Amino acid sequence: MSASTKWVTLGRVSGVFGVKGWLKVQSYTDPVDNIARFGVWTLRRNGAERAFDVEDGRAHGGAVIAKLRGLNDRDSAAGWVGAEIVVERERLPAPAENEFYWADLEGLEVRSTAGEVLGTVDHLLATGANDVLVLAGPTERLIPFVMGSVVKHVDLGARVIVVDWSADY
Repeated sequence: MSASTKWVTLGRVSGVFGVKGWLKVQSYTDPVDNIARFGVWTLRRNGAERAFDVEDGRAHGGAVIAKLRGLNDRDSAAGWVGAEIVVERERLPAPAENEFYWADLEGLEVRSTAGEVLGTVDHLLATGANDVLVLAGPTERLIPFVMGSVVKHVDLGARVIVVDWSADY
């Protein structure tokens, strides 16, 4: 792993399941059980980081349960409750046209169609209706990520998003 490796958070360990080292997972993937298809997870918790092979995983009651190699009892699994589940960005499948991973949008400069710099994408929020860009800059801005009507163009190579949005909004 190089220092420039980009990591994407796929979920978090929310609890333990049973006594044989299974984890209960809150998945951020769609569908939720896609998280189990990644062969290796890196778990991060309180400054500790460790890669685990995923032995098994499946949807279970609105969450996902997973068995990781090396976690063979409830106590060893419990030590990872609260951990983020991350994978290297390059391991994610290519998105469809006009679809983007949030991790690819973070850090991009956002400009209005008039060329005015509105800020830089700090993070995104899921609101149910649509995702929202949260911009850092002189003024924090919230801009709906709606392709076509608001978001006119995303250029990952140039690291720029062009939006039909005014600094006065």
